[in-house]
Amino acid sequence: MKSFFQLVLLGLVLIIVALVSALTAMRFAIHGTEVTVPKLVGLTPGAAEGAAVPLGISVVVERQYYSSEVPEGRVLMQVPSAGTKVRRGFQVRVAESLGPQRVQIPDVLGQSGRAAELNIERRGLDVGSVAYMPVPGSAADQVVAQSPNANASGVSMPKISLLITEPPPPQAFVMPSFVGAPLGSANRSLLDAGFRLGNVTMLTPSSTDAAATGAAPASQANPASIIVSQSPPPGQKVNAGAAVNFEVR
Repeated sequence: MKSFFQLVLLGLVLIIVALVSALTAMRFAIHGTEVTVPKLVGLTPGAAEGAAVPLGISVVVERQYYSSEVPEGRVLMQVPSAGTKVRRGFQVRVAESLGPQRVQIPDVLGQSGRAAELNIERRGLDVGSVAYMPVPGSAADQVVAQSPNANASGVSMPKISLLITEPPPPQAFVMPSFVGAPLGSANRSLLDAGFRLGNVTMLTPSSTDAAATGAAPASQANPASIIVSQSPPPGQKVNAGAAVNFEVR
């Protein structure tokens, strides 16, 4: 019995030793793949790449900024900062300096969106974000705001963002019911409300119905024709100027 407990104890010890060895190896493997990010600020992008590649990391130039302190063509800032521990294969993002601002910010207010873009690009600048919104009293496709403003100094990025007008959304209405109304009066109501009369389909009665009523089959709709169905249907939201189709008899 004593030898049995000794064997069990020895087995537990071996298991514990194996677990500790596995954890130690895992920790060593994890930390073994870590490298320290070097200082890249002040280097050229090529030199920064040369300093990073031997460590197993890469460098990506994401942005460009004006700077009166860092010479043009040098790394202005980096993320993460120097001294940070990262895994091999990590990507360090950097911003490149454009040197001091030398380009004058043009005034593009009142220009069309396309003309403003051409004016900006002709000066070696980029178009930043472009937003559109309806502005009462202003024509569509017209620049009403820009950032930075014309002739601004101390600009950080070579980009100009624009706010451009767009046509107001069409006015929406709830479609009323014209079923049972004469076609002529429905057409007048549509025109007064800013809609259009679309296709009018005449429902021709069958020969059995015509014989029963003693009426001759109708072949063409007229203002006195009665509406039996419509499209869009009653209650549906429609924009001004939409066409409304009828079936009449």
